[in-house]
Amino acid sequence: MSHSARAVMVLGTGSHVGKSLITAALCRIFARQGYRVAPFKAQNMSLNSAATPEGFEIGRAQALQAEAAGVPASVHMNPVLIKPSGDMTSQVIVHGKIWAQLSASDYHRRRVEELTPHIRESYEALAAQNDVIVLEGAGSPAEINLKDRDVVNMRMAKLAGAACILAGDVDRGGVFASLLGTMELLDPSEREQIAGFVINKFRGDLSLLTPGIEMMEARIGKRCLGVLPWMHDLSLDEEDSVGLAKVQHRAVWQSGNGSPDRPLRVAIVALPTFSNFTDFDSLRSEPSIEVHFCRSVEACREADLLILPGSKQTMDDFAWMQKQGLDAFVKDYAKTGLVIGICGGMQILGESIHDPDAVERNGSMQTLGLLPIATTMQIVKTTTPTNGTVIASNLFGAPTDSQSISGYEIHVGRTDYLNTAIPFAEIVRAGDDRPHLDGCVSKNSRVFGTYLHGIFDADTFRHNLLRAARKATGLNDPVAVTNWRSLRSAAMDRLADTVENHLDMNSIFNLAGLTYEARPAAGSPR
Repeated sequence: MSHSARAVMVLGTGSHVGKSLITAALCRIFARQGYRVAPFKAQNMSLNSAATPEGFEIGRAQALQAEAAGVPASVHMNPVLIKPSGDMTSQVIVHGKIWAQLSASDYHRRRVEELTPHIRESYEALAAQNDVIVLEGAGSPAEINLKDRDVVNMRMAKLAGAACILAGDVDRGGVFASLLGTMELLDPSEREQIAGFVINKFRGDLSLLTPGIEMMEARIGKRCLGVLPWMHDLSLDEEDSVGLAKVQHRAVWQSGNGSPDRPLRVAIVALPTFSNFTDFDSLRSEPSIEVHFCRSVEACREADLLILPGSKQTMDDFAWMQKQGLDAFVKDYAKTGLVIGICGGMQILGESIHDPDAVERNGSMQTLGLLPIATTMQIVKTTTPTNGTVIASNLFGAPTDSQSISGYEIHVGRTDYLNTAIPFAEIVRAGDDRPHLDGCVSKNSRVFGTYLHGIFDADTFRHNLLRAARKATGLNDPVAVTNWRSLRSAAMDRLADTVENHLDMNSIFNLAGLTYEARPAAGSPR
């Protein structure tokens, strides 16, 4: 492979051991040292995605890593994205656009031959523009049943000439067995690419871990590059729904007292193909909001605000709601409660969904009828960052005052307004100066929907919506609110600082053939 950038790769002993956040931290550390750096993950499986400035779809984790590196997200950072549609099929996104709908067996059969050229093209594009690429693996590199067709772990490490760091999660237990087992299942040439290992999510007395580390170094012949402590309340994007907060099936509200200062109770319906759950991280950061992800009528019953989130398979998810009795509950709840629909959730709030081309499932279905809109599924997907202004006169009974909004669209549906429909906002999509209408608000302003993911991340809009929701529920204004963007930036710096302080950065930079300059301690002169 012809390229100019150096490469370091973060592999894991399994899923959710911390690869994504370690990769993000390394991107920020390389950037702080003055190097041009970009993240790269050849193939990602996730329902949590983002739209790049060019209007392409990539994994949300790679968008976070780009943010950590201080560069715009690019489709080349995640050339292949797999979005599960069910137990046996997935939508495959290549270079940001729908490539195919494949069964698991078809995908594994085709992916090496057909996808490697696309992956190589993207890596070359990034490598030509950067000093260093931080690659992320997927799952484990030692899945022996899939290894001959694995394009994201050791095959990618070889293509990039990357020195690999193997991360294990001690919090789960069995970290040494996981590290040893992974190394044992790699081929000898693959073991040579592993430069060292990292133990993640440690809490306790490090002296108790040290004997195991020394035995592991001797056993596998690789150095421990450091032990990362458990980091609380980072509020940074998780890779997929494995990072979703616990889903509730029963009412578990902690804010059940009658005080008007209690937190606003927000229930988010955790649909089976719930997509972009990070839409709600900013809400969860607010001290005057209590958020739960719910899958039953009982768990939603005492909520002040009900949210229907994005969905990968909207029609299937609405059919699931019908089986749970949630359709009837939401219609009844909307008579007195507050309801928001995001993307697929907004489609469900409408009158009907039609799918003539079987994009999701052939046919039509009547939906909740809480908003006068109808959706038709289309083969071409809309993926674009979006800015706009709320044009509805009020939300939840409070005036909007032409509030600015921003976010990104990722959807296959075209939604049409029916008689008496009140649009939510006027928006402008990236690369298109023409204004478009988005979303819908009910006549009583207690129900609204929008296609915009990430709409709650803008502090002013979120705070105004929070105040309106609390007032409509009979609660006082919040005593304190969160500056989400500052909180997120601080969390990235805290993550990077922790990794920098606990890993052997000289060795890691040497792996990339670069020089590391130790940062002065906080408060010290440079």
